[in-house]
Amino acid sequence: MIYLTRRERFNAAHRLFRKEWTDEENYEVFGKCSNPNWHGHNYQLFVTIKGDVNPKTGFVINLKQLSKIVREKVISKIDHKNLNLDVDFMQGKITSAENIAIAIWNEIETDVNKLDCFLHCVKVVETENNSIEYYGNK
Repeated sequence: MIYLTRRERFNAAHRLFRKEWTDEENYEVFGKCSNPNWHGHNYQLFVTIKGDVNPKTGFVINLKQLSKIVREKVISKIDHKNLNLDVDFMQGKITSAENIAIAIWNEIETDVNKLDCFLHCVKVVETENNSIEYYGNK
């Protein structure tokens, strides 16, 4: 089994909050990340797939195919966007790094798994100190 990772980057704004809470309650739970005027991050996204090497190509997957899936299904929808307002697959969710990773997984899993390999991990790096890794709900 081989594991292969593709890195992409995106910039996005968001706000961590619950609509039914007051600004004070949101601040108590989410701190400055609940700023009503939003805040942003320069995210890094790592998508790791796993599979066997194809003896004809020497690849687990052609990286151009993986990059195309990630760019079309995710990056084109979230780069330079407001995650709370502009991103269809984040609607109704708290835009935590955890939920971002899960939503990205759900966006790409079917297409990746059609390519004779399997999605292994989605890692979202939000800051130099904070990152999330999601391995599916298995």
